Amino acid sequence: MDILLAFLGFFFVCLGIIGSFLPILPGPITSWIGLLLLHLTKAIPQDWTFLGITLAIALLIFFLDYFIPAMGTKRFGGTKYGVYGTTIGLIIGLFSPIPFGILIGAFCGALVGELIYDSNDTSRAIKASFGAFLGFLASVTIKFSISSVYFVLFIITLWEYKEVLF
Repeated sequence: MDILLAFLGFFFVCLGIIGSFLPILPGPITSWIGLLLLHLTKAIPQDWTFLGITLAIALLIFFLDYFIPAMGTKRFGGTKYGVYGTTIGLIIGLFSPIPFGILIGAFCGALVGELIYDSNDTSRAIKASFGAFLGFLASVTIKFSISSVYFVLFIITLWEYKEVLF
């Protein structure tokens, strides 16, 4: 049972890293579930302080993820249309066969969203879509960083208790 929990934990930590780039899957929370599964094994002592702190960080990043792209958009004069366009463009870019489709989709989606809001002011739309794009990049960078740290913590803990676990 411990080996199954360790493998499931590894799956969730890896899925959390992938979820850092996808708007549907909360990356840090998914990675935290992997840490939790590892600590639920009988071989690894349960450290509730560690799990509590890492959960608090994952939840903070989860909530900030909804504000960071909006802050980037607002900072550059954008509207909700730009934020919605970024999300829609991101999803379309995810399924795009072109390299960096997620990034191009996020920028183009924000631009289209801003042009739908006000098609007469192209320079403002470009500036606002750039802000939405920067907000998206900042959000992804933070989520990826935290998920990567959780992955490293998972591997370190797994390596420390490998004789007991396997």
